[in-house]
Amino acid sequence: MGARKKISAEKRKEALKTMYFAKLQNVPTSPRKMRLVADMIRGMEVNRALGVLKFSSKEAAARVEKLLRSAIANWEQKNERKAESGELFVTKIFVDGGATLKRMRPAPQGRGYRIRKRSNHVTLFVDSKSNNEDQN
Repeated sequence: MGARKKISAEKRKEALKTMYFAKLQNVPTSPRKMRLVADMIRGMEVNRALGVLKFSSKEAAARVEKLLRSAIANWEQKNERKAESGELFVTKIFVDGGATLKRMRPAPQGRGYRIRKRSNHVTLFVDSKSNNEDQN
């Protein structure tokens, strides 16, 4: 690794130490379906987002709810205190495509149709409102 690349990697690692996030990788759901759930809670206060996810009928909502609880716990661990109601917000959430399993399905006249079993990676950032205003 070159010197410039190493320096920028170190800066990125230092920046991540001040951020509060959780990652969920290799979720066996298509990224498109997961993005629908992610769009529902983007920018919301965490308690309200937990309520929205709890009563959502989407299968991906249960996974995102567990991820959000993990991000809140990470924030509490780094700040050494409990999060108060109305303090934390979902600042960023994004869904990236993961590995795709490629399968074949029998089709008429000796052909085979391709099946793509998609997966995704979800990253969720939480932060308090005061920290967001300081950064902007």
